[in-house]
Amino acid sequence: FYRNESHMHNVPENSETHFKVVVVSDQFEDMKTIQRHRTVYKILGEEMSPTGGKVHAMAIVAKTPSQWSKTASIPPSPSCRGGDGSLPSKNEKK
Repeated sequence: FYRNESHMHNVPENSETHFKVVVVSDQFEDMKTIQRHRTVYKILGEEMSPTGGKVHAMAIVAKTPSQWSKTASIPPSPSCRGGDGSLPSKNEKK
């Protein structure tokens, strides 16, 4: 599962830069959270590259099937922290 969450951030309209992905896999057994996230980043490769990637930020939910069966819910993403301030706020009048 993935969702484009760019609309929740201070980016130009119709951007595709902020995503949430949910990955459920047996391969995550015995892995710490950081190892699971690194596995997802590795799969995405160039898309996540700081020098040429199209994705700026990604919220990752990485669970084993047994963990997913206990909760089967997707937590909300954190609120936007405002970026670098180069764009007007969505609440700011134009």
